Amino acid sequence: MLFSLLGLFSCKGQNVNHISVDGFAAALTPETPVLDVRTAEEFEEGHIRGAENIDWFQPDFVDSVKAAFGKDRPLYVYCRSGRRSAAAAEKLAKEGYTVYNMQGGYLAWTEQGREVTRYEVERFTTPKGTPVEIVLIKHASLEIRFGGLSIQVDPVAELGKKTNYATEFPKADYILVTHEHFDHFDQAAIGALKKEETILVTNARCADMAGWGRALSNGDKARFAFDIEAVPAYNTTEGHLQFHPQGRDNGYVLTLDGLRIYIAGDTEDIPQMADLKDIDIAFLPCNQPYTMTVEQCVHAAQMIRPKVLIPYHFGDTDLSGLPAQLPGMDVRLRSLR
Repeated sequence: MLFSLLGLFSCKGQNVNHISVDGFAAALTPETPVLDVRTAEEFEEGHIRGAENIDWFQPDFVDSVKAAFGKDRPLYVYCRSGRRSAAAAEKLAKEGYTVYNMQGGYLAWTEQGREVTRYEVERFTTPKGTPVEIVLIKHASLEIRFGGLSIQVDPVAELGKKTNYATEFPKADYILVTHEHFDHFDQAAIGALKKEETILVTNARCADMAGWGRALSNGDKARFAFDIEAVPAYNTTEGHLQFHPQGRDNGYVLTLDGLRIYIAGDTEDIPQMADLKDIDIAFLPCNQPYTMTVEQCVHAAQMIRPKVLIPYHFGDTDLSGLPAQLPGMDVRLRSLR
């Protein structure tokens, strides 16, 4: 008994608990705060689903953690082998956090064959308390997980980092496609995600090209396990009108148990955005000449006033100054390459 007690106390410090991979995994829910303290490069190669990445070696590590995580819930921390995360755990405990550090780190996690992902995940909760996860796959490709459903948005395999939809994602219950361009409409990716019950929602042009699907025009609404409205997406700048002509392409507003998500598609800051109401999360594109300039993105956000803005489809556009131009708005700059 004495040796057992010594073993227990050797794994626990002030507000720091060192736990096994099994214990770490058992604690994970969609709401569990998880911190990956490895480098950004390590994180992009693979990480635990839902983890937030803040590099232990960055000078403002503690301030960044405070900005991302409250102290009201235990924080689950890991690194490659457990050494960096142990140091981070001790540091954060002194700041008032209760921390659970995974022994053996990411290496031990993967050795057990546990699930990993290469993509960042944003977590939300509907007004009715249903968890919603949005997987930021790349460019304009997203997956929304809600109520046990998988909703894929503009899935594209061969763009930037290769995505193997057949092995990295479950079969989709719904696939939403905004328009026909190669970086939004990929029949091979759709085929990899399709099952017998899959519902494809798109515009008329893509439905014709695919040979199946529910075609919605601007202003059309449909009700599935969620509500969806097709909204306009088009160019307004002279010399760019041919990229996305008015009336052809779709943006979408999804309502999931009261949580409203606006997926803009390829568009500029069109006047119809002022008609969008009560948007919780907005995905706005920012890469001229095809979509918006930074200034247009700011204007669009000011019209829509979403609670959370996540720019997407931005390529090499510098968005670092965007949060400062939208004070009071939760602007989340994420890697979407």
